[in-house]
Amino acid sequence: MLTSRRSTKGVALPPGTRNSCGRNEAGMKPEPAVKPSEGFLRDCLIEAQNLMAVRILLVDDHPIVRQGLRTLLEGRPGWEVVGEASDGSEALDKVESLQPDVVVLDITMPRMNGLQACRLIQQKPKVPGLEVLFVTQHDSPQMMREALDAGARGYVVKSNAARDLLDAVEAVSQHRVFTALARGPNASS
Repeated sequence: MLTSRRSTKGVALPPGTRNSCGRNEAGMKPEPAVKPSEGFLRDCLIEAQNLMAVRILLVDDHPIVRQGLRTLLEGRPGWEVVGEASDGSEALDKVESLQPDVVVLDITMPRMNGLQACRLIQQKPKVPGLEVLFVTQHDSPQMMREALDAGARGYVVKSNAARDLLDAVEAVSQHRVFTALARGPNASS
């Protein structure tokens, strides 16, 4: 069974109502008279995942880029940008202290670039569920391969961040690969 550091955010229900998984306003689920169907269980799992917060660390050497990414990401309910870093070295420290689920990482930065930081993040005792998503100006299949080889789960070109970023974070937070060069997205599991 996978464990996650993600926090759940409770949703208050009006008295006497039930959510789609049959829980009442107190969060209690009555004993079912019959065994739940596979579709019902899948729907409950999807609902539980939607209630989970995704904790995100932004790493880019340009404050204006970090602010733009933050604005896009925090528009999504349940997602929280827990911190920012301006280079790979600072990112390593913040990964340990903040315990994010997703690190959104640039490649070209001072002191330590994103590829080096990604490799070092992967060498640390594994933070459960931690994934790396590169958001970079490098629109290059070769650079994308290097990023994935370094241990990243995703790769998005900054010029298309408005189009691809939310889908990419969603995918990598669910441990699926997401890559998108400027030519178009190519998400796979």
